[in-house]
Amino acid sequence: MKLTHLPSEFQEALPILEKLKAAGYEAYFVGGSVRDAILGRPIHDVDIASSSYPEETKAIFPRTIDVGIEHGTVLVLQGEQEYEITTFRTEDVYVDFRRPSQVSFVRSLEEDLKRRDFTVNAFALNEESQIIDKFEGLKDLDARVLRAVGLAQERFNEDALRIMRGFRFAASLDFDIEEKTFQAMQETAPLLEKISVERIFIEFDKLLTASSWRKGLEKLIAAVAYDYLPEMKGKGQLLQKMLDRLEPEFLFQSSEQAWAMLLIALEVSDPRAFLKKWKTSNDFQKLVCALVAAYQERAVARPDKFMTYQFGLENLMLVENLRQAQGLSVALSEIKQLDADLLIHDKHEIVVNGGILIAKLGLKPGPTLGALLHDIEKAIVLGYLPNEKEAIFAYLLEKGRI
Repeated sequence: MKLTHLPSEFQEALPILEKLKAAGYEAYFVGGSVRDAILGRPIHDVDIASSSYPEETKAIFPRTIDVGIEHGTVLVLQGEQEYEITTFRTEDVYVDFRRPSQVSFVRSLEEDLKRRDFTVNAFALNEESQIIDKFEGLKDLDARVLRAVGLAQERFNEDALRIMRGFRFAASLDFDIEEKTFQAMQETAPLLEKISVERIFIEFDKLLTASSWRKGLEKLIAAVAYDYLPEMKGKGQLLQKMLDRLEPEFLFQSSEQAWAMLLIALEVSDPRAFLKKWKTSNDFQKLVCALVAAYQERAVARPDKFMTYQFGLENLMLVENLRQAQGLSVALSEIKQLDADLLIHDKHEIVVNGGILIAKLGLKPGPTLGALLHDIEKAIVLGYLPNEKEAIFAYLLEKGRI
């Protein structure tokens, strides 16, 4: 098969292939970018595989960086672009279900493609737009099926992260998983405990934010793979309830919203502790925990000025979006109006601060000052007090606070 239209991302990278070919080596575009080009999906990273060994690649291009040279990868800088060129390779026994004990460089494209995870990721594309398909990947693309290259059990034993990648591809491509491949994923799912949490998070996050996330999650549940994910053992029924609660066409608007809904569905009592087990960033934890708290508060109260101020318009809109997807009442217009009516959106906008109160009123730092500042903040937010120095001092005088 030949591509009728070569995406611009590949056209820009063609000089790389041509230089390698001119030097006497084979070179191809490989992997997911080729699959996406066939499907007409957006192209992200353009990966290149070549029969040239790393030192041979470096001799051809004037600007290179050794990003993974022990595994055969050299980063080539071409104008404003960067391209990873990886030598055709085979891999020895995997010692930790993730990394091979040894990588051997070869001159054969087919040997290199044999080590790929799924047939739809095992394509190569040459400089003439010809697709090289050694494992009937085109047939699987037409059938919209994920099938492991070669023996599925071997592929997942080599790299257990491929199990999560399989669920993620089912979600992002809206593909079914071929029966023997799925059975192998079920059988090898316990190996997920041996994979770094950070890598599993990336795949699970991509699954939840994909266009067919429901399909990916359904496959994960069916394989009982959740038992081997952090803090999720035995949570299959709650995960299924999450699917049942949200309307069929619902798509998450952000990673934070997706993980907030996951925490709510799993009835997690300590969201931050859960997210720490997943080794997420402090900023991510803060945003997700804020969404969970806002969701819980909205479950028992109508929105008001202080709720809008406390959680912010964007977070409350995400919460209302989750409520709407479950058939619950929403207050979109009301929240927007409450936000528009706020005199301040952040405490740093208040015209007085602790330093001013200390200098002006002779107050001392400590809990009393903190409580006073909070009182002022709340009065301004609720509209009882203008955000003006004179009005604030008069307010404190009236309340007997000074």
